[in-house]
Amino acid sequence: MTDRGWVAFETPVGVCGLAWDTQQRLAGSLLPGDGLSARMRRRHGEGPSAEVPAFAQTWITRLRAVMAGANDDLSDIPLADDDAPDFHRRVWALARAIPPGQTRTYGDLALALGEPGAARAVGQALGANPFAPIVPCHRILAAHGGAGGFSAPGGTRTKLQLLALEHARLTPHPDQTSLF
Repeated sequence: MTDRGWVAFETPVGVCGLAWDTQQRLAGSLLPGDGLSARMRRRHGEGPSAEVPAFAQTWITRLRAVMAGANDDLSDIPLADDDAPDFHRRVWALARAIPPGQTRTYGDLALALGEPGAARAVGQALGANPFAPIVPCHRILAAHGGAGGFSAPGGTRTKLQLLALEHARLTPHPDQTSLF
């Protein structure tokens, strides 16, 4: 059995953090920002881990490539999201289905969930996402292509940087509706 752990690692856009659980699932990730190690300790315990298991090293390699502009959706990385509300897990699954370089609106996700009035709840679920950018909440925009919010360090500036790495347009896909 794999031990739980976490690690901070360099990427082309700064130091990121990644944590794993005993079932070889992603327990959390953090984008670059001040106090990353302290934030990882608060969320995932003492560390960082002395040894990074091979599966986590593979995730790190892939995330570094994404942060350098590679086109990898990272959607096959398993999430330790058992404790998250069902609504959040459903929103995160929809976000993971959006290919790199494409965007959707909060309202689009609400419609896809069968809850057209839930655009704000979608935004709250994305704001609670502990797996960015593996769960690519940066691909979700406000109505009419506005950036909307972003709870990671750097706020919307970080969101726009991630979208630029993917060569994404800030206007939603033409067949999308806009509710939020």
